[in-house]
Amino acid sequence: MKQTRTFAIGAALLLAAGCTAPMETSSPSGRVGNLPESVASLAAPNQDLSTARLLPEDGCYWYEHSGPVETTMVPLRAVGGNPICTKRAA
Repeated sequence: MKQTRTFAIGAALLLAAGCTAPMETSSPSGRVGNLPESVASLAAPNQDLSTARLLPEDGCYWYEHSGPVETTMVPLRAVGGNPICTKRAA
């Protein structure tokens, strides 16, 4: 009887955990999917330009890479492999 009760509680917790809202990964301060043509033309293929944004912290463009386990922010890279960044004011 105790084993059945423990199983029922565990099943209820798993069901409740599945009812959570997904995390919002877009930053309201970043411009999502609104790249200047000059930046889009520099970007290497196989990057999701629709999620690209300029981060003010480092002045570089980043995009969301959806991997098999999680979605992470990855630097937007040019064809040569360098990150695409804006010039910093001196």
